[in-house]
Amino acid sequence: MKHTLLASLVAAGLLVAAAPNAAFAQDAADDAAASADVQTVPSSSAADEGPVEQHSEFYTVLFGSGPLGTLLWAALFGALGYFIYLAIDCGILVRPSKIMPAALVNNVREAMKEGDVVKALQFCENEPTPMSNILSAGFTHVEEGFDVIQEAVSAAADLEVERIMQHLAWISVCANIAPQLGLLGTVQGMIMAFANLGKGGTPNVADLATNISQALYTTAGGLTTSIPAVCFYYFYRNRANRIILQMEATTMELIKDLRNVEVVSE
Repeated sequence: MKHTLLASLVAAGLLVAAAPNAAFAQDAADDAAASADVQTVPSSSAADEGPVEQHSEFYTVLFGSGPLGTLLWAALFGALGYFIYLAIDCGILVRPSKIMPAALVNNVREAMKEGDVVKALQFCENEPTPMSNILSAGFTHVEEGFDVIQEAVSAAADLEVERIMQHLAWISVCANIAPQLGLLGTVQGMIMAFANLGKGGTPNVADLATNISQALYTTAGGLTTSIPAVCFYYFYRNRANRIILQMEATTMELIKDLRNVEVVSE
């Protein structure tokens, strides 16, 4: 009897506990059915609007920051493109084989061993390089004495070094102007953002985000150009300095025999 009563109590308790869960499950089923009914009804406004064209954030910043912003981006891309061109150009030109070719040095050295200044000058004229220009300046003054030769070589060397350094200086220009353009874009973006806030009422969040993105993207664009430009400038400048020092030493070695050389007339 006790066991039957205990079993009845347990069964009643289970029914009481299960009743709310069943009711909750029924409610959930009803809500799901209602949601399905709502989702099956097409939205007339969404159907009328048609597909919405999506653009990337950078595209929006690039063409949504006004004429000045577009001009700034054009200048930034121009600085980046010119830097890439200069980096490739200097990589080709600032090399020992372009400034002081080994074949030219060997030919001039052999001619100087023979005491034939005319032949050495001919080698220099046939292969125009910074090294040959310096040597030609010395060989053309061979009849005026060694002091004049040294002065002519020194002046020609200064001129060639200045030409090389001026070529490298344009990389430095790109490195300096890119962050300035980025800073100008940052200022423009912040001006536009505060102008948007100053209109009164609730500001347009999309326009405000575009203005702030303009400020940050232009800063990043300027630094993206400036940092590698600075690295390439110092790399090529140090390489040019090493080549120039080697060229000056080789030049002095080649012209030292002009103290006692005699001009060979053809």
